[in-house]
Amino acid sequence: MNAGRRSRELLRVAEERVDVLVVGLGATGAGAALDAASRGLSVAAIDAHDLAFGTSRWSSKMIHGGLRYLAKGQAGVAYESAVERGILLRRTAPHLVRAHPYLLPLTPAVSRRQAATVMTGYRLGDGLRAAARTPRRLLPGPTRLNAARARTLAPVLRADGLRGALLSWDGRLLDDARLVVALARTAAAHGARVLTRCRALRLTGRGALVRDELTGEEFTVRARVVVNATGVWAGTLDPRVRLRPSRGSHLVLAPGTLPGLIAGMHVPIPGESNRFALVLPQNDGRVHVGLTDEPVDGPVPDVPDVPEEDVRKLLEVLNGVLEVPVTREAVAGAYAGLRPLLAGDGRTADLSREHAVFAEDGVVTVVGGKLTTYRRMAQDAVDQAVSQGKLRARRCRTRRVPLVGAGPRPTGVPPRLAERYGSEAEAVFELVKEHPEEVGLGMTKGELLWSVRHEGALDEGDLLDRRTRIGLVERDRERALPATQDVLERLSRA
Repeated sequence: MNAGRRSRELLRVAEERVDVLVVGLGATGAGAALDAASRGLSVAAIDAHDLAFGTSRWSSKMIHGGLRYLAKGQAGVAYESAVERGILLRRTAPHLVRAHPYLLPLTPAVSRRQAATVMTGYRLGDGLRAAARTPRRLLPGPTRLNAARARTLAPVLRADGLRGALLSWDGRLLDDARLVVALARTAAAHGARVLTRCRALRLTGRGALVRDELTGEEFTVRARVVVNATGVWAGTLDPRVRLRPSRGSHLVLAPGTLPGLIAGMHVPIPGESNRFALVLPQNDGRVHVGLTDEPVDGPVPDVPDVPEEDVRKLLEVLNGVLEVPVTREAVAGAYAGLRPLLAGDGRTADLSREHAVFAEDGVVTVVGGKLTTYRRMAQDAVDQAVSQGKLRARRCRTRRVPLVGAGPRPTGVPPRLAERYGSEAEAVFELVKEHPEEVGLGMTKGELLWSVRHEGALDEGDLLDRRTRIGLVERDRERALPATQDVLERLSRA
């Protein structure tokens, strides 16, 4: 995927009629494009911005096994999450998703009864793992640690009053945006026409009026059925949809802020029976702390702001378990994602994370859900599209379709590249050797070139904010910008 392919496919998509037009290229939309293309259908997939521009890049990067939903009595949602987690870990994206340990510190604020309840939940979660047939070697079971062992995994914990910790395992993404990029590239490999910077102005059951955001030109994409997978923006294209968006804010702590932290942490939120703040160390040395669950009213912004109140609340919860409090100055950046929750009564934290599919007159809209279950959401949407359009298609195959990079990891390449690019690391390494100049967080110009040539990056924002996550911290972004602009200028002259 690159600018040249985009230009060629724009010409073709304006001339042909596809079986399925997918609008929105977050995880669900890119997943729907892959699902439909892998069934043998002709597919065009468009987004007004870039791959993973919306909520999919603002997640907590957790691939949940469904424990939280089990605690709320949503057994079906919990089992679905556990199944989808297993598919990602075992088959489709083992290079992007892996198991990670999490500690729940047993501080004086956590009663013995509460600790026993949580451990029971962890054991039920392990039962979900078994029911989903995810091997124990991929996800170890829960256990209790004494205080000394807990502080070897999280030396930042306050020693005074610490009784130990509960250790559990769950899935995590190294980078949520890279999952979407892998989905889109895999869809393209199956023949889908994946087109960023193409805004759907109006949908019908026969296609969409589309504007090329780079040129301003408008054209029609004809399709037998349309899938609206635009997340929190779904209601702007389908008036049947009523959403109640919820803001999930995260802090980005500067490297060195929580020294020695190996495990993630679940920190109980005071006054809440089943909600925890998540503390997740990143490979780049940063630490992410999240997340809030606050209702958002009014128009949906392209990029949500993080209110200072959210920053204060998250620091307050985090500092409740630390030996040395984290100050506001240690917060190097922050980001927020908007969950596309179906409207309902009560707090957004209590609304169901189930997804829903609406189908009428050739337009299929899929909303709700969560990142972990993107594949099942895509499957349900394409099933409805096949029915609505009376299309001849194979059954869903995406349980067993590996994403780009999911093959055997090559040897002889830097571990960081192997972790990030999987089986493509060797090819990326060749570019890195030719262009080794560092641009930030250990990344090089060679990797930026790879993103432009193969991952559909068109400008600085694509490179810094989605193909890499350098842009999460503004000062890192500013330092990387000249090198990024140099890469784009070189390619434009080539």
